[in-house]
Amino acid sequence: MKSVKHVIDEIMQQEIRPLLAVDIIEQLHRQFALLSGGRGKDGAPIITFPEYSGFSDVPDEDFVNVVTYLTSIPSLDAASIGFIIIIDRRKDKWSSVKASLNRIAGAFPGNLQLVLVLRPSRFFQRAIADIGIKLHKDDFKMKIVMLNSVSDLYNYVDRGQLTRELGGQLEYCHSQWIHHRTAIENFAVTVKSTAQMLQSFGTDLAATELPNDVQCTKDMLVSHTDKHHHLKDELKLALKQGTTLLGCIKEQAGKSECRKLNPDEMENQTTVERLLAQLDETENAFEQFWCKHHLKLEQCLQLRHFEQDFREVKVSLDSLMLSLGELPETGDCVVRVEHLLQELKTLEEKAQPSLEKAQLQAQHGDQLIQSDHYAVDSIRPKCVELRRVYDDFSNESQRKQEVLTKSLHILQGIDKVNQWCEAGIYLLASQAVDKCQSQEGAEAALGDIENFLDSAQKNQLTELRNLHNQSEPVLSEELKCDSRKDRPLLMACLSLSDPSPCLFDMASPEG
Repeated sequence: MKSVKHVIDEIMQQEIRPLLAVDIIEQLHRQFALLSGGRGKDGAPIITFPEYSGFSDVPDEDFVNVVTYLTSIPSLDAASIGFIIIIDRRKDKWSSVKASLNRIAGAFPGNLQLVLVLRPSRFFQRAIADIGIKLHKDDFKMKIVMLNSVSDLYNYVDRGQLTRELGGQLEYCHSQWIHHRTAIENFAVTVKSTAQMLQSFGTDLAATELPNDVQCTKDMLVSHTDKHHHLKDELKLALKQGTTLLGCIKEQAGKSECRKLNPDEMENQTTVERLLAQLDETENAFEQFWCKHHLKLEQCLQLRHFEQDFREVKVSLDSLMLSLGELPETGDCVVRVEHLLQELKTLEEKAQPSLEKAQLQAQHGDQLIQSDHYAVDSIRPKCVELRRVYDDFSNESQRKQEVLTKSLHILQGIDKVNQWCEAGIYLLASQAVDKCQSQEGAEAALGDIENFLDSAQKNQLTELRNLHNQSEPVLSEELKCDSRKDRPLLMACLSLSDPSPCLFDMASPEG
């Protein structure tokens, strides 16, 4: 914004002319004084007072305004040399010459170098003029040269710097001159007003506080972008205006091979080129500022989206984490634990979209940080928090999965032990004593027992000897007590692998 302000301040601080052509357009059209663009031999600007029958009727205010305006047009360097005034009164009287000199002496605002007067051509009026100038020359307090003809004028000013009305070669069209002057001044006003608009908009942008929510940020981005496009259109129109004007000025030199722009036209061209350069510099400086502001707004919108998504994911995962924490880790039976595992699976499936979104959000935050986002200090902690919540849920879910799975395994083992032990007790109880009195009966009983013991190996029940130790971390106290009761029963049943020696004796042929 500082670079924009610097360029605009240069435009705003330029000297403002007291008058514009449009302010005195009627007086200029009367053509009682004109700035033809000619220069003296030392480069002094020439102001011509052509033959004008109603000169004495021109109000003093109009005269002062026109002369003041004409002297303000040449560059400071040219004006500092001093102006040359040519007064054409060949068809007039001495009284008109005297009135003109009095007005110039009393109201000319610039540095006056020389006054050249084409005296009245009629014999009587010329004689009066000769006498009059001798009598009043000192009263005018300026260097005055009375000329008898335009040929005498060439001794002071080159013919190429005089208009055709004075026998010179300088092409001059007063209406075109007025048109160019008003166009140049209008363009200068356009450049200044455009600079003011840019300055005002830039000041508003610099003072803008970034919104705290997505919708307001979107609205601001759209509003500022629309305003920027409008100003860009204004700049394009101003550039087109200046470029067209510059082309019109240069066109004068292209009308013929020998035609060249006179010094005033050259200054007009320089003025327009300078204004175009200022406009271009202003546009470049403003565009640089706008790009930074637009980037900040876009980053603000990214941040608000990130914050909004972060809040949504955080609320969702916090709720899921609460549900996960409320899910029991133990059950009193296989059916209950299987139900808890199904609930855990359902919860994990429900959490999956939020977990994926948390990962994506954290990755998006990393991208924002890597892109030199202005709010890195706000984004980084949220990325850390997203990953923490993700890990907490995943780790806790995995832990509960392992605990419940182990619990299920143990409970299933307890059920198997109970069933196997009950089967063993039933087997022992079902062995009739009289059946074992014969060798065949004893062999059959022993075979039943051995088959039963083999089933323990097949069902991996022998691995459940350490059932009590496995149950410690995962079962409730009630189930732990049950497992303690089941263990002696299991051990007793497994002791069947060492059946009574008498049963072996009875089954033996020697028995």
